[in-house]
Amino acid sequence: MRRVRLAARPDMAERLRAIDFAFPEIGGEPYWVEDAHYAFDLERIETDVEAPTEALAGLCESLVDRVVADERLLARLRIPEHAWDGIAESRRRGDPSLYGRFDFAYDGRGPAKLLEYNADTPTALHEAAVVQWSWLADQIDRGLLPPRTDQFNSLHERLIERMAVIAPEGRLHLAGQTESVEDTGTLAYLADCAAAAGISATILDIAEIGLSGTRFVDLDERPIDRLFKLYPWEWLFAEAFGRAPAMATTRFVEPPWKAILSNKGILPLLWEMAPGHPNLLPAFFDDDPRVAHLAADHVRKPLFSREGANVDLVVAGVAVERTGGSYGGEGHVVQAACPLPDFDGFHPVLGSWVVGGHACGLGIREDFTRITTDRSRFLPHVIV
Repeated sequence: MRRVRLAARPDMAERLRAIDFAFPEIGGEPYWVEDAHYAFDLERIETDVEAPTEALAGLCESLVDRVVADERLLARLRIPEHAWDGIAESRRRGDPSLYGRFDFAYDGRGPAKLLEYNADTPTALHEAAVVQWSWLADQIDRGLLPPRTDQFNSLHERLIERMAVIAPEGRLHLAGQTESVEDTGTLAYLADCAAAAGISATILDIAEIGLSGTRFVDLDERPIDRLFKLYPWEWLFAEAFGRAPAMATTRFVEPPWKAILSNKGILPLLWEMAPGHPNLLPAFFDDDPRVAHLAADHVRKPLFSREGANVDLVVAGVAVERTGGSYGGEGHVVQAACPLPDFDGFHPVLGSWVVGGHACGLGIREDFTRITTDRSRFLPHVIV
């Protein structure tokens, strides 16, 4: 694993517009960065990224069945009681998942360590599936990368294939917070994948979803049968619509049982299931006496935190980095610290994508800080 400098394409802005990528900058700061990339050999990808991703995906599936059958664990994860039956029923039905992203600390020399699983509303999807692949093709065509350079990336094809399982009726609504350019870009990309699979896709803002009797409806009063929601389950459970009868008549993507895996509480539960697993870090709920057994270096995370919000990195017993946000009232987990590698002053996190249970892509975010947030930069990668 190396961080390699390479000149950005002189027509980068034009090339990004050609593939409808609308946010190369976020908040005035670069987000998509291509004057460097990360390079791997094939063995590192297959052995240290792909194989652990599929193994952990299987472990997570087993964990869901364990939690669904144990109300004490549902309560431990702070999932509201009114949602338990819907979660259990979605699991019994076998409601399919579309995608998820495991975030790893990895330096190319040791086992990748799971930091968290973005199981419900992961973004950075378009850039991982299409934008970095387009960059690779351009750089090969221009002679700046060798012809046989590759990527760990079948994400686009897998998403299109999976759409037929997700929306067998041939219709899909996609909703999110459309004032967010990142959410809008993700929704538009998934709508394109649906169209490529022959599925009719309608995008709307989450606030535009209406309620008619026992059904959710769109702005044209059409029933919403299948809803992809770029909107966290814990937010929906806390709202009035989260208790509506329409919750039982709508099939969601991601399905309600993914509310279990999108919770940081899975980190101690996974460690309990597989203590010493080479790709897991010791982790405990913060009120567990075993927290005292962790080294003075650890990370404290809220159960529902997203995009690195409200995370404390503690070194030698002192919080050396801390992010703000509105999470934390629901409780925390404490995870052994795994220092992110340092490449030229940047600290990368590897996002390994899963579609339908199969590992199929890699996206890398990096930052000057050791806590990855929604402002961290995205860089392409290659297999050499």
